[in-house]
Amino acid sequence: MNTKKPRVIVITGAAAGVGRATARMFAETEGARIGLLARGPEALEGAKRDVEERGGQAVILQCDVADAEAVEAAAERVERELGPIDVWVNVAMTSVFAFIKDTTPAEFKRVTEVCYLGYVNGTLAALKRMLPRDRGHIIQVGSALAYRGIPLQAAYCASKHAIQGFMDSLRAELIHQKSRIVPVMVQMPALNTPQFDWCKNKLPNKSQPVPPIFQPEVAARAIVFASKNQRREIYVGLPTVIAIIGNKLFPRLGDLYLGKTGVKSQQTDEKADHSKPDNLYEAVGGDPGAHGRFDARAHARSPQLWTDMHRNCIAGGLVAAAVALFGAWCATRES
Repeated sequence: MNTKKPRVIVITGAAAGVGRATARMFAETEGARIGLLARGPEALEGAKRDVEERGGQAVILQCDVADAEAVEAAAERVERELGPIDVWVNVAMTSVFAFIKDTTPAEFKRVTEVCYLGYVNGTLAALKRMLPRDRGHIIQVGSALAYRGIPLQAAYCASKHAIQGFMDSLRAELIHQKSRIVPVMVQMPALNTPQFDWCKNKLPNKSQPVPPIFQPEVAARAIVFASKNQRREIYVGLPTVIAIIGNKLFPRLGDLYLGKTGVKSQQTDEKADHSKPDNLYEAVGGDPGAHGRFDARAHARSPQLWTDMHRNCIAGGLVAAAVALFGAWCATRES
């Protein structure tokens, strides 16, 4: 009989989108005990129900990740109520859809506090507990935008670039300390999440992810996989691979392409309602769940991710096939 206890997971931004889908998947696949960290009380209650209906256990941790003391207190409560933290997943985000010239210093500051410093705060809380035990996974949910900035989301892109640099430093320090903690960054493609209805939008039309779009469960699958393996980085979706590698090889071409297409591709044909509340400073009420309004256009699977997750088996199969072919060729030569 398997007496191993379910793992303890902390997910920031767990109330909606990728965080919500990830909480569901951890509960469904392993009955995990999950600390759900976010701002919105109604959405957090919904996330807790999702986890419990799927066989997991959940604790609601209502706080803003930009508040380091609140994040530390949340971590302390998780360990007190659920046990030692095995995996910490930083997902929480916000953004401002606007040209740089139309974005205020306060808005740049706020996005940075949530999307970059919020990750730092979560990482510090995780390290405080994981380093003495010399184990654990710290997963940063990144984006292709960590390597390739796009127009209309300068603050968000800059935060993802900052996390990328932060992770390089963290990996090097953990190697120096001979630590067995595994830091992983999962780089995401465009995803069908509610963020495009609640992030601050100063554009004339409603915002949208740049197609092709993937469902948040694709992201969740990659995160759960990352929590069980020792990968440095995981690219999710072929568009992410193309964006990152293409930017390394042809950055000027990326500038020209995005300069011509990047503004229009992030807007629908529908006029934006600028009277709607946004989540830049306060949580938007209600429970939006994991999905946004792009279900009809979103892909539920990524062949590229499947290939990446099974690359060892695929490589082994190719080697075995090559050996078999070589053996058959040698046999024909001898006959």
